[in-house]
Amino acid sequence: MLAGFFLHSVEEGLLFGILTLGVYISFRVLNFPDLSVDGSYPLGAAVAGMMIFRGVNPFLTLPVAVVAGALAGLMTGFLHTKLKIAPLLAGIITMICLYSINLRIMGRPNISLSPYLGHKTVISILKGLNLPLKSVYLIPIVFFLIVLVLKLLLDLFLHTELGLAIRATGNNEEMARAEGINTDTTKLIGLSLSNGLVALAGALFAQYQGFSDIGMGIGMIIAGLASVIIGGALIKGRTIGLITLGVIVGAIVYRLAIAAALKWGYNLGFKPTDLKLLTGLLVIMILAFPILRAKMKTKTARLPRDIAIRK
Repeated sequence: MLAGFFLHSVEEGLLFGILTLGVYISFRVLNFPDLSVDGSYPLGAAVAGMMIFRGVNPFLTLPVAVVAGALAGLMTGFLHTKLKIAPLLAGIITMICLYSINLRIMGRPNISLSPYLGHKTVISILKGLNLPLKSVYLIPIVFFLIVLVLKLLLDLFLHTELGLAIRATGNNEEMARAEGINTDTTKLIGLSLSNGLVALAGALFAQYQGFSDIGMGIGMIIAGLASVIIGGALIKGRTIGLITLGVIVGAIVYRLAIAAALKWGYNLGFKPTDLKLLTGLLVIMILAFPILRAKMKTKTARLPRDIAIRK
């Protein structure tokens, strides 16, 4: 039972790792606080859900979801680069617009993708294959391979000339312009890539859980940021490979922490409906920990001097 709980949390953590890679691109690489993630995540789920509902091959829904997410990122980038709207406000505007767009795509607040209703998903097709693996291990291995491929491709991209230009834009935009880099273009590409990955995560998660819902994107930006912070604390490194590895590990640890809090927090009065509350509390603790640790170190350093003064 405990093994099943662990595997289920790892599966969700790996899917969140895709989302976290997208959040990492916008927040850390581009230094762009993009809040449209809360809209592009359910956008990917809505696109995949509606296409599967209409009988489209579930594997074909994934690239379409990526394109839809990339267009959402382009919208945020256009609002910021061309209309000179502040990054936070541009992301909020896109997120609000996507809420109605997602409802338009689905035609209803949620869509069931249950195999019992005749809907084929990537997960149901994989489970139906006669592979020499236990079904309980098949999905985690497939998710791991998907995340690994995406991580390696992202690492390679960020080392290309275009990737270095995007990193330079986030590091020092004025210096990047002085070097002849079109920072508007790099922002548009970076935001498109970021939201494309987020939408892909939403499409896969909708097929994994068996439904797409208009409210499934609420709090995704918090989850992504928390995973990035946790990953940075667990795996310290300055290379892109180590940083992206930390991002994925942080997503898995984050999902394990949330799942454990819900599973064993029942005795403390927590319910499944308290998921967002637990998420907020976990993020607060993560953000507050470095400050509290620094204060403790300061007090410890002052203690011998205070004792000497009293003597």
